[in-house]
Parts: sequence; structure tokens; C-alpha cells
Amino acid sequence: MANKKWQQRWSFDFTDDAALDAEIAEAEARAIALADAGPCAEAVWYNSERQLIEIQLKNGAIFSFPPHLAQGLTNAAPHELENGCLGADGLSVHWDSLDADFSVLGLIQGIFGTKTWMAELGRRGGQRSSVAKQQAARANGKKGGRPKKTKPRQPHPDE
Repeated sequence: MANKKWQQRWSFDFTDDAALDAEIAEAEARAIALADAGPCAEAVWYNSERQLIEIQLKNGAIFSFPPHLAQGLTNAAPHELENGCLGADGLSVHWDSLDADFSVLGLIQGIFGTKTWMAELGRRGGQRSSVAKQQAARANGKKGGRPKKTKPRQPHPDE
């Protein structure tokens, strides 16, 4: 008997060709609906001059991002970045040599990797200092520093 942990539960009977055909048709309809609903890409390339991955969508818009933001592309050489390809449905981008996959919608939404990867990007970004950040810190320092946290007022028992 196969290990129950690895048993697959199917929603149709393999012996019934009509049920299998219906399941395939339903899956194809879902794929078409996803392609119609989400942003679909028609081209992806690495722009070495600008050092950006650029994705052209079917609606004519072009989305770009620096490869160092994306998990798996950080240390990639330009010739590796040039080998990006689209999934057949235009909903995903893949780099075979880097074993990196991304959904087009996720990239547009700013999701460049796992939750851990994104948390690390945020942590590194928070450490960066800008002129505005430096000026705000100096102004707060002149006022005595960061304001102390105060306890919220507790209601009086008679209230």
C-alpha cells in the first residue's frame, strides 16, 4: 500500500473519458479566464544600458525593475539575465539557468521573492539614510530626541 502521505485525491474518475474531457475543458477555461483577468506579458528582456529587467505587457505598458531586487537574480551576470523567457500563458517569467520564476502580477505588485526575502529588502531599505532622514533626525535631536511614549489615559472608575 502506498504511503497515505503521498496519495493524491482526484476529483474525477480516470476510467470515465467524458469526465476527463470535462475536467480538461474546465482547466482550459480557468487558464483563459486567468489570462484575460491578469496582466499578461508578451515580451521580457534585460536592458543592459539601464540595467533593468523590462516586461512588455499585452496592453502596451512596459514594467521594469532592477534585478538586484529579485530573489535569485541578485548576483546574476548580464548574459544570464538576457535569457529570461515567458510562460506560455504570459503570466510568468522564468530564468532556466538561474532557476528563478516569478508571476508577472507579483512583480507588478512589487513581490520580488519569498516573505523572508521581502522582509530582508525592507530591513535593508530602512537602514538607508537620505538627506531628508538626516535633517529630520537633527531636528528631533534639537527638540530633545524622539518623543517618549506616554501611557494611555485610564478611565476613572466613576466614568
